[in-house]
Amino acid sequence: MKAVDLVQQISNVPTFKKYGRVNRVVGLMIESQGPESSIGDVCKIHINSSKNGHSVIFAEVVGFKEEIVILMPYTNIREISTGCLVEGTGSTLEIKVGPDLIGKVLDSMGNPIDGTMLPKGLMTVGTEQDPPNPLTRPPIDERIEVGVKAIDGMLTIGKGQRVGIFAGSGVGKSTLLGMIARNTNADLNVIALIGERGREVREFIERDLGQEGLARSIVVAATSDSPALMRIKGAFTATAIAEYFRDKGLNVMLMMDSVTRVAMAQREIGLAVGEPPATRGYTPSVFSILPKLLERTGTNENGTITAFYTVLVDGDDMNEPIADTVRGILDGHIVLDRSLANKGQYPAINVLKSISRLMNHISDEKHKKAAERLRDLYFTYNKSEDLINIGAYKRGTSREIDEAIQYEPLITAFLKQGYLDKVTLQSSVDELVKLAGGGS
Repeated sequence: MKAVDLVQQISNVPTFKKYGRVNRVVGLMIESQGPESSIGDVCKIHINSSKNGHSVIFAEVVGFKEEIVILMPYTNIREISTGCLVEGTGSTLEIKVGPDLIGKVLDSMGNPIDGTMLPKGLMTVGTEQDPPNPLTRPPIDERIEVGVKAIDGMLTIGKGQRVGIFAGSGVGKSTLLGMIARNTNADLNVIALIGERGREVREFIERDLGQEGLARSIVVAATSDSPALMRIKGAFTATAIAEYFRDKGLNVMLMMDSVTRVAMAQREIGLAVGEPPATRGYTPSVFSILPKLLERTGTNENGTITAFYTVLVDGDDMNEPIADTVRGILDGHIVLDRSLANKGQYPAINVLKSISRLMNHISDEKHKKAAERLRDLYFTYNKSEDLINIGAYKRGTSREIDEAIQYEPLITAFLKQGYLDKVTLQSSVDELVKLAGGGS
């Protein structure tokens, strides 16, 4: 390290610490008299317990009420009492990042969940970063291989594209993410499991991701029993990790399951600090935090972050507030349809309701025409399916419907894919073009 840099670091070391004291705890919130701090600053709450001795709980400044600082803890608050010392750090949450984290499962603060120590030689980065300048973002002009035929063929994704996966519960979101993580040709996966059931974290890692997927992934997990702030920080920590590797020139695949639970956690915090509920009980801060989070991914001058965000839709309502907001921000959406899952079609992607906004810019003419033809045939069949099933349609009445009936089983077979099957992007496109040219 240069002497000038060392002197600069020494000069930045604070010469005194700022303290305050806890005077009230209401629900999720801790109120303290001081210390002087800013929104987003991390504070240490010192606890002296006769049972456990001295311990420290980390909390974040989320608001102010006159001279009172409102804090939200990262962990449980069982032993906090009035008079506990609150120490201000003067900085936001920072994590350690580096290549040695690949293959590890972390919590929202970037620490290994299995209790092991972090590797040495990691770099410190903040979890709160600004999105890249719009004028420095290179255009997306290259395809990325996802390894799922229905997506690579009919909904082709570009490097740096951000896509939502919309579905109700139990339709196969986690399974689809596991397939993408194993099959993609991205350099690295960063997977955020936000608000998942505790048992599902290990199941996803061992069953859906597997050893092959974990060996090229970093997983950040914040289970449903975690405090609301930890669930939000899990999403920001995973995004910061992806940004670090993007700045190193890698093509990163970020998968977040689910952005809906991030929004629900922000709603908890907003209501606790006194925000008025707005659309369906969601507070205004929910709709301001989503673009700040989602716009951080994509391309910059160094590398790319291709992002898949799952959106859990209540009652399969694709127009509920969070789904509607996220769909307006992202570059495409993939809809998983319960009726297809009930028929045994997996992955249950409804290609008629899904769209990739960049497919026309990154696919060649032959590929686009083949996808358009199969989409038209599939639409024609679905529109007439009820008439066909009850026997009200007579063959020969419509040439388009006759052709759609002929192609429907071939299209369905193309859209189906075994859980462990790996198909390259080029193979998917070749099969699609061949099918559109006359069946197979």
